[in-house]
Amino acid sequence: MNSIQFLKEGIRNLRTVGTLTRSSKYLCRNMVSHVDFSNAKVIVELGAGDGVITRHILKRMAPDARLLAFEVLPSLAEVLRAINDDRLIVINDSAEHLGKYLEQYGFDGVDAVISAIPFVALPDELAYRIVGECKKYMKTGAPYIQVHYSLLAKKIYEDIFGEVKVHFVALNVPPAFVLVAEKAPEPVEVPSHT
Repeated sequence: MNSIQFLKEGIRNLRTVGTLTRSSKYLCRNMVSHVDFSNAKVIVELGAGDGVITRHILKRMAPDARLLAFEVLPSLAEVLRAINDDRLIVINDSAEHLGKYLEQYGFDGVDAVISAIPFVALPDELAYRIVGECKKYMKTGAPYIQVHYSLLAKKIYEDIFGEVKVHFVALNVPPAFVLVAEKAPEPVEVPSHT
C-alpha cells in the first residue's frame, strides 16, 4: 500500500485508522526500541494498519518468536496478509478479544504490546477494556507501547499501569508521542498472624 492509498483509507476511515499519514521510520524505530527482542517470544500489535510498524517489529524479532497483528479493517488486514513471514499471525478482529486468540494459538502470555489504535477516537469504555485485556495477558515486566498525537489519552494508561514514560518523536507527520508503560509485579499479600 503506497502513501496515496493509505491517505485515501485514512480519509475514509479516520476514526479507525486515526491518522492520514503513515508512521515515519523514526517513529517506528522509537516504538520498537522499547522491546527486549532477545526475550520476546510473543508480541502483540494493535491497530497494525498497512504494516509499516509490523515490518520494523518483524526485522527485530527472533526466528522462533510470533507476532499477533490485530487490524479491524478488512482492507488493511488483507495488506498485512501479503507480508510473507511465517512468524506473523494477522487477526481481523477487535483487540478486546485478545485472550481468545492467545488460547487458540496456545500462547500463555504476552512479552510486549505495540499499539497504534487511536484510542482518543474510541469510547472510553472500549479503550479501557482493550488496554485492560492487554495488561491481563502481559507477563510481568512486559512493556505496553502506544503511539498518540496528543497526550489526551495518557490517563488511560496511568489508570491501568501506573507510571507512564513519554517519548516525543518530532520527525513524524504529525509529531508523535510514544507512551511506554510496564506491567508491574502483582503485590504479594503477606498473611496476617493473628
